[in-house]
Amino acid sequence: MSITSSIDTSTGPTVISRSEHPISRANISPNALKVLYRLKEAGYQGHLVGGGVRDLLLGREPKDFDIATDAHPDDVRRLFGNCRLIGRRFRLAHVLFGREVIEVATFRALHDSNDEESAARHVDDEGRIVRDNVYGTIEEDAFRRDFTVNALYYNIADFSVIDYTGGMDDLKAGMLRLIGDPETRFREDPVRMLRAVRFATKLGFRIHPDTERPIKNLASLLGDIPPARLFDEMLKLFMGGTALANFETLRHYDLFGQLFPLTEQSLTHEQGHFPVTLISHGMENTDLRIQQNKPVTPTFLFAVFLWQPVRERAARLQSEGQHPAQAMQHASSQIIAEQGRMMAIPRRFSLPMREIWMLQLRLELAGGRRSQRVLSHPRFRAAYDFLLLRGESGEVSKETCQWWTGFQETHPKQQEQGSVPPAPRKRRRRNRPRRARGGEEA
Repeated sequence: MSITSSIDTSTGPTVISRSEHPISRANISPNALKVLYRLKEAGYQGHLVGGGVRDLLLGREPKDFDIATDAHPDDVRRLFGNCRLIGRRFRLAHVLFGREVIEVATFRALHDSNDEESAARHVDDEGRIVRDNVYGTIEEDAFRRDFTVNALYYNIADFSVIDYTGGMDDLKAGMLRLIGDPETRFREDPVRMLRAVRFATKLGFRIHPDTERPIKNLASLLGDIPPARLFDEMLKLFMGGTALANFETLRHYDLFGQLFPLTEQSLTHEQGHFPVTLISHGMENTDLRIQQNKPVTPTFLFAVFLWQPVRERAARLQSEGQHPAQAMQHASSQIIAEQGRMMAIPRRFSLPMREIWMLQLRLELAGGRRSQRVLSHPRFRAAYDFLLLRGESGEVSKETCQWWTGFQETHPKQQEQGSVPPAPRKRRRRNRPRRARGGEEA
């Protein structure tokens, strides 16, 4: 089924004049305005589009400012010396202003299976778009976008908002709706299922029944997405301030198991609400840190998600005769490798994850002779935070967590007098008095 067979483009757009919407140029990036005005001066159309327009209409601060135009990528590059072209599947122009990147995309055409020009558009056997550089009109571009609320165009020519798909009505109703036939659109790009969850939780919107209906049946299509792309989507889902809501919603639509199959398997035989409680606490803590403008890292998130599979695998290896530390080390390597087949985990995150997990064995031995050495480990703080999370979930005793909390707060001399014996002191060599030459004292 083509896109054109499931939408009606016969009705014209709704144009919302400047006096009827709240978007002000004062709230738009100055660099985005520079790009829009230069396109206009060169005789091209220039429209702010996507999440930037959506967020401005909702009174939110946009994260990005993307631009759509009838200028082709090479035309954009000729207009801007600070421009570079990227992408094969979607040819895009990035206009660079220091650390800010303004993305400029050419209007794309609707797919028509009877059109010879669409030979340049490649679709695989599952209906997924693998290349798409057929350019069209603004109307066609609007119907090619994913959700109606992301298909609103702010026109720099007269400061109006152009709506082809009913996005303004859905925005007012708090409704997230796919443009066109949902199954076709999800097959074109299965990541849209993850985007539906992310936008719904971020905006506090409901997913339209027609849009959500095919998600569970199509969830397995995520297995065809490159692991690196799924890693990027994972960061957007769990490091944007709505991690807990996204975790719960992904599970509701059977999507979480496509991202973390080993964890989902562990969740099916949880005991005492663990590991759901551990993950829930971890997501709550992540959201709280983001609200407090504190840093969050994928290392800790992955450590939380994969802990139970690692823990179960280590227990099995230990029952087969491996030493606890060896079992934990082997289990960590195996689980990370298996998870990596679905979602890429860069080494800069996987290595500290392993250290956090390995340190749990030493932290459980509170009061041991090596406690001082554990305290000086570079990953101690992250491992300690992970231990507290396990304590909140009931996996380790509160006494163990309290001991490490108190141990850190204790003065080093008191630590030596307590559970950790003082290091042996080196005996100082006594200097003999120097005598003057001839046997007399100097």
